[in-house]
Amino acid sequence: MIAPGRLAAYDVLRAVNTGRADLPSALAGRRERLADPRDRALAAELATGTLRRRATLDHLIAHYAHRPIATLDPEVTDILRLGVYQLLYLDRVPASAVVDDAVDLARHAGKRSATGFVNAVMRAVSRARRALPLPARPEIPDRPPEGSADSEAALAYLSITHSHPRWLAARWLARYGFAATEAWVRFNNQPAPLTLRVNTLKVSTADLLHRLAADGVTAEPARYAPDAVIVTAGNPLTAPLAGGGLFMPQDEASQLVGLFASPSPGQRVLDACASPGGKTIVMAGAMGDRGLIVAGDRRWRRIDLLRRTLRTAGVGCARVVQLDLLAPLPFHRPFDRVLLDAPCSGLGTIRRDPEIRWRRTASDLVAFAARQLTMLRQAAEGVAPGGLLTYATCSSEPEENEEVIDRFLAGRADFRPYLPGSRGALPAGVSRLLDERGHFRTRPDRDGLEAFFAATLARTA
Repeated sequence: MIAPGRLAAYDVLRAVNTGRADLPSALAGRRERLADPRDRALAAELATGTLRRRATLDHLIAHYAHRPIATLDPEVTDILRLGVYQLLYLDRVPASAVVDDAVDLARHAGKRSATGFVNAVMRAVSRARRALPLPARPEIPDRPPEGSADSEAALAYLSITHSHPRWLAARWLARYGFAATEAWVRFNNQPAPLTLRVNTLKVSTADLLHRLAADGVTAEPARYAPDAVIVTAGNPLTAPLAGGGLFMPQDEASQLVGLFASPSPGQRVLDACASPGGKTIVMAGAMGDRGLIVAGDRRWRRIDLLRRTLRTAGVGCARVVQLDLLAPLPFHRPFDRVLLDAPCSGLGTIRRDPEIRWRRTASDLVAFAARQLTMLRQAAEGVAPGGLLTYATCSSEPEENEEVIDRFLAGRADFRPYLPGSRGALPAGVSRLLDERGHFRTRPDRDGLEAFFAATLARTA
């Protein structure tokens, strides 16, 4: 009998790889039908890990199947991916049981004719586990010439052995060199820790750590964000404190973007793409919950989530509205601060969202950048003279970041770059992550954080 967690993981893979759902949605849908928390944990671990290591798995499956992946039935491909992942990256189940499960799963999926093939490929991989035919780490210059044999060896190693799209690995290799790119892809393939943002409107960091410890949860302060804590043991999301608005899961780099926007108490602030509300809460904390934050989003489902999040956090200064930044803003009075956390490729968050690396292509960046520029132009109309406009993404790619800023400034004489150092009030963790242009930028290889970007522009008085 196949374990319910493994069946659920297979269903999640099929949903993601057919485009019916993204990974978080697919996992949420299947978890609801699993009563045992151990099965829920197994399903999440198998599905997430299999998607994370997909290029490595596909390379090995093609090698031992003696045929290209594209020639296999999609259901058989996902069954083999799931089984090979268990053989190579998990050790709780004997290899023979993993092979048998894969064969049983083929029958369950209606692929009875493929059971012999699945059995043969799985056993071949199992026998070769100690000497897999994967590209070895090359000894090459840090910046090999593009198209050279050294460059090709580097890209084979980065894209196959470390399971990243070749086009993306090539971009990082050209910009940052081999050592940094290797550190980046290794970072992306590690499970992300659970990071919480302390709701300073309700509790201090020290008090929250003490109260979590009383519930059997240990956590420690993060490196950069002053109100971030990283969970090292236990699950705060199932602890008695959960749901009280004392904390919320939020990536550390995301918290830093809210602080980079740097609103002051009493100001009028527009958070233009606010859901699920993490940055809104960060800014409300910076403002002491005094002033006004208009928090907007486009889709009603996300607006409902935003409203619930802010209510639970006890934010009193925020008002939630429906807002479409592809159209002109509906406000008559301008704002002192506008934050546009623009929808983007998400390529900076591959560690937390592993399947996004397979959903994006280089051509997507052009479409994202065009929408982002339109949204930035619309958001700019809401900035009062002398006010500040902050643009942010969770993308690693310049087309969505500084190139959008440069294209915007080329057509707007009433905006100029704003050097955050002149504020004098940025937390030290934010100031340490500014580049030579005053842009906020995090990098996995250098900072141990997901790749986020933000820039602030000032409207002339």
